[in-house]
Amino acid sequence: MAGSDVMRRNHVQMMGAGEKILVFAHGFGANQTAWRRQVEVLSSHYQILLFDHVGHGLSDWSAYSPRRYGTLHGYAMDLLEVLSAAQAERVYFVGHSMSGMIGLLAAIAQPQRFEKLILLGASPRYVNEEVYRGGFDPHEIDATYEAMSTNYHAWAAGYAGAMMATPDRPHLAVEFAESLSSIRPDIAQAVIRMILESDHREDLPRLTVPTLVVQSTGDLAVPQHVGRYMAERIPHSTYRTVEASGHFPHISAPEATTQLIHSYLG
Repeated sequence: MAGSDVMRRNHVQMMGAGEKILVFAHGFGANQTAWRRQVEVLSSHYQILLFDHVGHGLSDWSAYSPRRYGTLHGYAMDLLEVLSAAQAERVYFVGHSMSGMIGLLAAIAQPQRFEKLILLGASPRYVNEEVYRGGFDPHEIDATYEAMSTNYHAWAAGYAGAMMATPDRPHLAVEFAESLSSIRPDIAQAVIRMILESDHREDLPRLTVPTLVVQSTGDLAVPQHVGRYMAERIPHSTYRTVEASGHFPHISAPEATTQLIHSYLG
């Protein structure tokens, strides 16, 4: 695929100043605007690269393929293609939620492209098992699929409220619900099923790029012990928490999250 086609497919945007390129990658249901508070502060220090995953935001939804995006590896291929098209040879990468594992897989495949990774609210495995607690029992995941297929927009409103967890700032949940509702329900259901049923625990030790694992103290989707689990298994990694509500600390606690990012990148 030509570089210009990749840039259009993922609605790639570049801005800011500085020698280093900082890539922000959004999580499920969001889009590149989720990082606007970080961009406001950090664009004077870095060149910022933003993009939308296929099926989200202003990406080319016609590019969505169940075969390509049946695993996170398809999205990792997209990320590497975006970096190539943008001529981003060596970058700092911040990935939220599903993008944490996407960045990890891309950095395993082409470690020379990444200088540092920050995995924000990421998880290698969401399903509880006998010796591993990912946060969700199988019946809870089945209930999610059922709710999405029964009334997608009602599910989106409830899910947004739970994941944002900011009842004192209801507009944040409303914004996320609107983002979720803009996604084609069939794509959203396929992507969340792929995410919740993925298992990348064995990939963690294969990552050689220096990594910061960040967990929100109030994350309902990814328990703090999952972050510690990741940091224990990723070589050259550091674990930090940020005092924040919900699964989106870059939105619910933007100042603290931005400071943590900037401090780690130096």
